[in-house]
Amino acid sequence: MEVVEFFKRGNKSSGIAALGNAFLALIKGVAAVVSGSGAMLATTLHSVADALNQGFVFFGSALAEKKPTKRFPSGFGRVVNLFVLLAVIVISIMAYETIHTGWDLIQHPKASGNLWLNIAIMGLAILIDGAILFKAMKEIAHETRAKVKGPGIILYAFKNVRLASPPTRLVFYEDIIATFGAALALVAILLAHTTGMYFLDGVGTVLIGLLLVGIAIKIGYENTIGLIGVAAPREVEKRVASIIFENPAVVDIRNLRILQEGRRYHVESYIELKEGLTLADADDIKFMVRDKLLEDPDIGDVVIGILETDHIRSWKEPIDN
Repeated sequence: MEVVEFFKRGNKSSGIAALGNAFLALIKGVAAVVSGSGAMLATTLHSVADALNQGFVFFGSALAEKKPTKRFPSGFGRVVNLFVLLAVIVISIMAYETIHTGWDLIQHPKASGNLWLNIAIMGLAILIDGAILFKAMKEIAHETRAKVKGPGIILYAFKNVRLASPPTRLVFYEDIIATFGAALALVAILLAHTTGMYFLDGVGTVLIGLLLVGIAIKIGYENTIGLIGVAAPREVEKRVASIIFENPAVVDIRNLRILQEGRRYHVESYIELKEGLTLADADDIKFMVRDKLLEDPDIGDVVIGILETDHIRSWKEPIDN
């Protein structure tokens, strides 16, 4: 039962994506062996990389939800960034192999067989990867508490993906490349077959490899800064400040620092209270503000200090870029 509960805490998008890509890798691999298509082999390797990556990240996201211990009092939130970086290594290896395969096909082009098998497999891949991508988009909306539905989710996801958890961002970016890569492989296969320019199969393969390089750099950068410790987005800072100011006794925020820990936030703040409060009353207000902040499921830890107002406004609303 403990094992089941452990995996229930994992990121749903990465879990579904891992299963979906494992299935795609299997059927694409069979098609690549049967047809000899380089582009099909490239997208097979891509699906293998995606399945491994998202499996890593699913496990890491579940581990990141473990409660803090005496040895690790800050919790395990950043573990998920480490697992995503391991996934980046896999992506980089697959990118190299894909580009190498594509270059060989450009230098030594050859016809691939079983055209309709390739078309059917790539069409299925586009549908499955597209469904996983849309699931990730819905997860972005869910994690950012946006009330958007239907086609509006797509535009919202592209604008706000940076606010999603690291595992969801990984699935989003990878499946954009997976869906586009499958479409690119399909086009390369069709062009090579209809024009007789078989080197186009290799060109498509190299392009898929270059896309993998780009996504490895993007995801690697984001999770490296996350592993170091990065400030929360401005939207989160605004939300935290609004919760603090909900208490009528709070007149100012002297200092506010919000550190992102995986998909959770660690909040440290000094707040100014109105004059004339007893120490006991001020202490009660501090705990009320802390408890209110902890009601937010994205906030994992809160440390608050209290000061009497100095009548100088310190808090300035964060300005969006």
